[in-house]
Amino acid sequence: MTGFRHQESPEDDYERAGLGGHLAPGASPALLLVDPARAYVEPDCPLYAGVEPAVEAMRALLATARRARIPVVVTCVRFRSDGRDGGVFFRKVPTLRVFAEGSPYGDFIEGLAPAPDELTVTKQYPSAFFGTALAASLTAHRVDTLLIGGLTTSGCVRATALDAMQHGFVPVVVEEAVGDRDPGVHAANLFDIRHKIGEVWPMARAEEYLGVVRREHP
Repeated sequence: MTGFRHQESPEDDYERAGLGGHLAPGASPALLLVDPARAYVEPDCPLYAGVEPAVEAMRALLATARRARIPVVVTCVRFRSDGRDGGVFFRKVPTLRVFAEGSPYGDFIEGLAPAPDELTVTKQYPSAFFGTALAASLTAHRVDTLLIGGLTTSGCVRATALDAMQHGFVPVVVEEAVGDRDPGVHAANLFDIRHKIGEVWPMARAEEYLGVVRREHP
């Protein structure tokens, strides 16, 4: 006996368990792009993830956010050359050395670098909130909702969405604008985010929402 309910679908099981309530987005969103780094799109990098469709969606989402004139935050990962500022995380995932100082793999993917008036958050751990001033910056701008795109779904995107919720921001992960190296892992994490952490929206719904924000706050 495994204890798993094989007779019903995961959706039915979660609904029966009372998981999957909905969070209404607020009127003051920001866009957060998590780690749009070259490491994930350069085939010669060990972290290459084949996420080019998600990258194109991120570019489209960024353009829409800029038209809506909402705050934009883009994160990057950078470690000292010896990795000592990465602590246990760096020891657990040695491939993180590709984000060491001076490595081109840590650079932003073309078209996803923040503009001079947009916020860059440099981090050493999965969540964009851990060890950074992100929560304080969002609060100072009276942000109540975070549209989230980035890489990868099971790692830094999930960790960031979880911390967004725990800091009181409504996390909305834009489905097409996140990606992972394994489709099954990607889908499982979106399922879990949708049922336990925040909202998972298709791009069309995110664009519609930003259109409303733009009209109400020209």
